[in-house]
Amino acid sequence: MIEKTELNRGWTLSCNVAGKPDLPATIPASVPGCVHLDLLASRLIPDPYIDVNEITNDWIGREDWTYHCSFEAEPDEAKVQELVFEGLDTIATIVLNGEEIGRTFNMHRTYRFDVSALLRNGGNELSVTFRSAYAYGEEMEAHYGYRPNNYPGPGNLMRKMACNFGWDWGPTLVTSGIWKPVRLESWNRARLAETRVSATLAGGDGLVTIVAQLARADAAVAYTLTAEIGGVRQSIEVAAGMDEASFEVRVPSPQIWWPHHLGAQPLYPLRLEMRDSVSNDLLDEYSREIGFRSVRLDTSADEHGSAFTFVINDVPLFLCGANWIPDDCFPSRVTAERYASRIDEAKAANINLLRVWGGGIFERDEFYEACDRAGMLVWQDFLFACASYPEEEPLRSEVEAEVRDNVVRLMPHASLIVWNGNNENIWGFDEWGWRPIIKDGTSWGLGYYLDVLPKLCAELDPDRPYYPGSPYSGTMEIEPNADAHGCKHIWDVWNDVGYEVYRNYIPRFCSEFGWQAPPNWATLEESVHDAPLTPVSNGVFHHQKATQGNDKLIRGLAGHLPEPQTMDDWHFATQLNQARAIRFAVEHMRSHRNICKGAVVWQFNDCWPVTSWAALDSAGRRKPLWYAMQKAFDPRLLTIQPRAAGLAAVAVNERTLFWRAKISGKRMRLDGTVLAQFEFWRLLCDRFEAEEFPLPKDIATADAASDEVIVVDMLDRRAFHYFVEDIELRLPAPRLAVEVSRSADGCDVRVTAESFLKDLCLMADRLDPAAAVDSMLVTLLPGESHVFKVKTAQAISYKDITVGKILRSANDLVQTA
Repeated sequence: MIEKTELNRGWTLSCNVAGKPDLPATIPASVPGCVHLDLLASRLIPDPYIDVNEITNDWIGREDWTYHCSFEAEPDEAKVQELVFEGLDTIATIVLNGEEIGRTFNMHRTYRFDVSALLRNGGNELSVTFRSAYAYGEEMEAHYGYRPNNYPGPGNLMRKMACNFGWDWGPTLVTSGIWKPVRLESWNRARLAETRVSATLAGGDGLVTIVAQLARADAAVAYTLTAEIGGVRQSIEVAAGMDEASFEVRVPSPQIWWPHHLGAQPLYPLRLEMRDSVSNDLLDEYSREIGFRSVRLDTSADEHGSAFTFVINDVPLFLCGANWIPDDCFPSRVTAERYASRIDEAKAANINLLRVWGGGIFERDEFYEACDRAGMLVWQDFLFACASYPEEEPLRSEVEAEVRDNVVRLMPHASLIVWNGNNENIWGFDEWGWRPIIKDGTSWGLGYYLDVLPKLCAELDPDRPYYPGSPYSGTMEIEPNADAHGCKHIWDVWNDVGYEVYRNYIPRFCSEFGWQAPPNWATLEESVHDAPLTPVSNGVFHHQKATQGNDKLIRGLAGHLPEPQTMDDWHFATQLNQARAIRFAVEHMRSHRNICKGAVVWQFNDCWPVTSWAALDSAGRRKPLWYAMQKAFDPRLLTIQPRAAGLAAVAVNERTLFWRAKISGKRMRLDGTVLAQFEFWRLLCDRFEAEEFPLPKDIATADAASDEVIVVDMLDRRAFHYFVEDIELRLPAPRLAVEVSRSADGCDVRVTAESFLKDLCLMADRLDPAAAVDSMLVTLLPGESHVFKVKTAQAISYKDITVGKILRSANDLVQTA
């Protein structure tokens, strides 16, 4: 059996600049980790997430650094002994006992070095020296020539997390270090060098395909591979001299794995053993948890253009998704528990797909394992984003090795449903002015997306779809960001125009669209210490990375909400506007379910405290957007949408059962006076369907637009429609009554409306930074009540629930204006 010795203790770090001021000769180091975290732990740098400290850390990425450790391991002629590095960031030279054993150039690969002949009695000295990514980037630009890049730094010239060099939501923190585990492995005779496992459905049975490649120390020995799953055990002989074997295991009538909104997530333990065929000694083993499901991507032509529909277990689905970025600028800091917590938050927001975006990393195994358990579908980008990439050596070989490593590692996961070639690179070539820069014959990445990647996916993982890019129309003959074909990104909304323009688009699948807002108040106060805090104070402004981001926040309020005059109002108004923008877009797209089959919001999470497009800020606090997504992605959605003949109530049903209920509605004044009403005995919306109900004219037509609202109810779902935006709406001053009572894990805050209250929010983190609230964006008619459930360890009284600070609503903003 393979012996594994983790090398995670006794490491030190040193800067390779003689006499570097203020740095000791050696610094205690953590592995896994990175230089920034080691310097931070020794209090040698300020926290780069606080205030404008980021810029004081720029020098770190421009220096070379060496990690060193000593370990005990004796030479053994009977064994192969290998050093295994799961992740080195990025340009590294590895030396063992004074001998260079290898150089690495890829953050996203595992490297393995045979050190059998180099180990010595009495202790071994291991060092890993990391070269500055900036210095290597300059060398590579001289080698390849210039390639357009939409963001700073040479991330497109090497295989390193691109957003390390800065993005429009992320800081420039160019890391180096041993960011994943390192160990010594000792084995004899043979080991499993590569194990490819795919699982799908074949009729009513589960089918597991296993392809195993062996690394041999003895070519004359035969081995037996035995797989066991779901009570089925199957073996195959690997003859002497052979180094690859493949076989299938059929599991009769397994329980099927489903996305969380449709069914359960049964996982079957798979165990693969390799034994010596003569002695029966166990030499190596492999284990995973397997879910049985089928997946395909329908891109067939239809009357609207061409489809982009994911079909899971033969069910065409509308996917309610969000984009996932690295959850920390220092990925080694993200624990399995943090992954699980974030995925649980996504699931609670009714998200059923996370798109792992191509400017980050292939996440660690714990992420995908948590998605398997949670029923969270995963769209995985290959790591190419917003730039042109050379296709020449040495980058090409690194790309191929990286893809092989990660496809093999991730392909067993039931949650993973698609490989995507790149983020916005084909679009960039077509529309961002790259063509005049990239001259005829100059490579820019297209060969990866249309040739290298699909061939590797077909070879390694043929049961899972591959798509060349996002956005991409399915062919180079059609503009890449077309409405009628493939997947689309919508970014003129936010960048140039207001969110009302979302209704101009009915994409086949929208894989990016978003709107910005600051993080929650407690997160802002924890990370920025400006006195006073203002939208343009130094710290707040530094934590806004988008070009003209603050200007766009204000411009985006135009026509919707009044321009705020105080920091409190700026914070709430921009958060509210973000929530409304995304809910507006999602409900529009879902109402056209017959054409559009997915809405993937940019973005779910943050990597540091920042004004961004995220729904969950870097501290894990829910922004109002999170609650808007929970409502808009509700599997049973009721919304009011404009149609050619007038307004219609649209019921959208993503549940497995039909939805049949009385639908009723009224047009009323904001003071509660009912002006017209209707009732329809039963509206039927079948599963996976959107059903329209045209509103009667006396409901859909206002007498006094600035003082009226339409309210439609279907069972416990409710939809509102306003004839004008808030800036013209005669919202009354908020009048309400508050009662507070203790609960098992905090308190219940009952709010009773004495006037019409629009988008009422309880800002729990302003009561207690550790508090969380179950609901937000609640609209109440006069006389109605709502209970906010607050989780907090603090004692809260009704006197703490102040209107205009803790309780916010659109009424506040309009009245202040």
